[in-house]
Amino acid sequence: MPPKKPVAAVPVKKGKVSSAPTANPLFAARPKSFRVGGDIRPHGRDLSRYVRWPRYVRIQRQKKVLLQRLKVPPSINQFKRTLDKNQAAELFKLLVKYQPETKAAKEVRIEALAKATAANESTPSGPPPPTLKYGLKHVTTLIEQKKAKLVVIPHDVDPIELVLWLPALCRKMNIPFAIVKGKGRLGVLTEKKTCSVVCLTAVNKEDESKLKTLSENFKAQFNENVERKWGGGLMGLKTQAKLDKRAKLIAAENAKKTAAKLQTNLEAAAARCYEYLYFHHSHMLFGNALY
Repeated sequence: MPPKKPVAAVPVKKGKVSSAPTANPLFAARPKSFRVGGDIRPHGRDLSRYVRWPRYVRIQRQKKVLLQRLKVPPSINQFKRTLDKNQAAELFKLLVKYQPETKAAKEVRIEALAKATAANESTPSGPPPPTLKYGLKHVTTLIEQKKAKLVVIPHDVDPIELVLWLPALCRKMNIPFAIVKGKGRLGVLTEKKTCSVVCLTAVNKEDESKLKTLSENFKAQFNENVERKWGGGLMGLKTQAKLDKRAKLIAAENAKKTAAKLQTNLEAAAARCYEYLYFHHSHMLFGNALY
């Protein structure tokens, strides 16, 4: 057999050898990792804006925004003026001493009383110890009878109409009252979820001076300081920016009008001055000839 012809080699292209592309330092590569734990949200990125919140959360937030936008009358606006942190701490230190008796403590007391009665032992007698009084109807009756010494109202009762008239009633009866943040905090004192109002009718002898001090402070802060201003009326960021832009345009237009008016006045004054000088000069030159 004849020998096979050798296969020609592939020609090599002559030219510059292409180098690998260099990374851009302005845009760092962040390759995605789909391994274990690679699909976890990065730390620090807040995605709450994209969360579909429950309906009650949306209603809470919409109500808060609506109360900022709408005009709020003074009788409702007064509930935004509450005790500060230090005053509230002093008040709750006093109130926590007079928490009502719990159900378990009452059962223990009744059981001990029954055992003492069965054994013919002496049982304690006398008026019950002073405790917090709560409940809207009960506290209202105590205020009307002037038995309440100090009334505490939360700022977030819903609907607010339940306690809207209580500050006016306390002022009429000359009973000191205070507005605190959180109906849940009063609920903790009374072993309930929430509480609309609580009051003290009496305290122990060692707490009388503290109650007197708090009453005087609250009278000056709430009873004698009646809210007269309307609240609300705060627009959103977009609306505020739009109003600011409109105000700037109006101010620029007024400035232009003022400048144009000033220019017109200056031109009129210059014309009058020129006219006066012209006639005065003519009179000096031709006065004798004219007369």
